[in-house]
Amino acid sequence: MSYGLNLSASGALTSMYRLDALTNNLANVNTVGFKPHTPYTRQRDAARIEDNLGRVDSDPLLERLGGGVQLAPTLIDFTQGSLRQTGNQLDVAFDGDGFLAVRGDSSGDTTVLNLTRDGRLSLDSTGKLVMSSSGRPVLDIADQPIRLERDAEVLIGTDGTISQSGRRVAQLKLVDVADHSRLRKVGQGLFAMTNDAIESLHPASGRLKQGHVEGSAVNEISTLMKVQAAAGDVRANLAMISYHDRLMDRAINRLGRVA
Repeated sequence: MSYGLNLSASGALTSMYRLDALTNNLANVNTVGFKPHTPYTRQRDAARIEDNLGRVDSDPLLERLGGGVQLAPTLIDFTQGSLRQTGNQLDVAFDGDGFLAVRGDSSGDTTVLNLTRDGRLSLDSTGKLVMSSSGRPVLDIADQPIRLERDAEVLIGTDGTISQSGRRVAQLKLVDVADHSRLRKVGQGLFAMTNDAIESLHPASGRLKQGHVEGSAVNEISTLMKVQAAAGDVRANLAMISYHDRLMDRAINRLGRVA
């Protein structure tokens, strides 16, 4: 394969991935508690280095060109979104770092724990406190579901303490992990934890605000500009692929033609 064609193809693929990630961020600009993906790329090593062929003679010119571009691990940006007042007594938002603990497995496995910043809560038909978006039970400090009286006023303190009729009835489990890169998205505003993250669980430093929700952390203007830049990169790389294709066509069908 043409070296230039290979470089252009790798550039197109990585640019298309960046474009997909950024457009997904833009589509969730109004999603409560959404944390955007930050796609990264890095220079690919030259083939001689990548294949550990250090003793093979190299072409200095190709070595300087490098091996093109490839994807690096995509990270999640956990920057806090703006807080929006809703007036709903069951809505909560973190001011600072932290997550609500949620039953993470709909199969009934009580050992699976997920985290979320989506504080839109509601009561199901049995009075259990659940996420409005997914119906997953929100857990207390004993990792148990919380049940509330449907008709009584609910007061939620900054530490997650829940009171009804003048008495404390439960406390939300507010946690954080040492390294947020150990979290991965599993949909519906939930994050799953690696074993390392589970071992590093500790009480959250952030405080809750009742009657608020956290908006998306996506910056609409800057993300739109990044989308346009990524789309331009895709077009440029596809144009280079077309150029190299025409170049090879000429080399094969014209240069060897006998006059």
